Amino acid sequence: MLVESPPETGADAAPAPPGRRTAIRTAGLLAAAVVLLAVLVASIAVGAKPLSLDQVWHGLFHDSGNYADIVVGERVSRTLLGLLAGLALGLAGAVLQALTRNPLADPGILGINMGASAAVVTAISFFGVTSFSGYVWFAFLGSAAVGVLVYVLGGTRSATPVRLALAGTAITAALSGYLYAVMITDDVALNRMRFWQVGSLASAKMDTIEQVLPFIAVGAVLALALARPLNAMAMGDDTARALGAHLGRTRALSMAAATLLCGAATAACGPIVFVGLMVPHIVRSFTGPDMRWILPYAAVLSPVLLLGADVVGRIVARPAELQVGIVTAVIGAPVFILLVRRRRLAQL
Repeated sequence: MLVESPPETGADAAPAPPGRRTAIRTAGLLAAAVVLLAVLVASIAVGAKPLSLDQVWHGLFHDSGNYADIVVGERVSRTLLGLLAGLALGLAGAVLQALTRNPLADPGILGINMGASAAVVTAISFFGVTSFSGYVWFAFLGSAAVGVLVYVLGGTRSATPVRLALAGTAITAALSGYLYAVMITDDVALNRMRFWQVGSLASAKMDTIEQVLPFIAVGAVLALALARPLNAMAMGDDTARALGAHLGRTRALSMAAATLLCGAATAACGPIVFVGLMVPHIVRSFTGPDMRWILPYAAVLSPVLLLGADVVGRIVARPAELQVGIVTAVIGAPVFILLVRRRRLAQL
């Protein structure tokens, strides 16, 4: 007697044909772009000061007075900076997770955020820098210097994911001690540094965007171009070599891309947590390990998270605001714990 077998489900089900998978991923990416567009509109329309949609429209296109100052002078620049910073943090996190072969890696694992923070506190305490535009260049130089140092300590051509992570951890520990020593002994540095370090889009200016845009653009193009080599490296060094990947060059370029992206975003907004960690991790759960899809999805969805958190921060504490770094931490921590628990249960 023949017994009809049950339909295959879950892990036993046959994978979808490649053409169908590509179509599904493309449709998902387009849907993510639509969500990003909606968040961009919300970021311009919603603020700590309530304005009607008609007032926002007039501020954008017709008015040259108070509404234009609020909408164009503040919200548009804030939205553009959130878009660029979110894209940069998402791409940087995805590249670093692939580079270190650690799905829980983020831009802080290689000390890039701490390099920016240490440079800013140095600028405040020893050079008397008080302007946000001054912080940008010091923060970016600090990130770049730490990125180069991590790569050198990691062994340059012989660098491995473990060596890079260990070098980044050691440098982070050393710079943390320096940072807190300066802040404890210098009240001025402490007062100014605490507002920058929490992470915020509130100080966004068009000149800041113009300063960081070239670095983010170059870093984004470089990161997207590394998708195939990073896919090969994910299979192990020996397999990657057999596939023709240049490991040393790929690691060096990955470090350069992550440093440009994370350094520019951190310089402009301060160190914002969880965006570069959580979004690539979530994206990987429905795209699989293919960096050709992880990177575009991360570039689109990371600004959704960052700008969405910024909008929430403007609403929940009216007429004041919660800094976006606080909101991403409050939202990100429980969500990420839930994701990790689900992954552990799935492996049991």
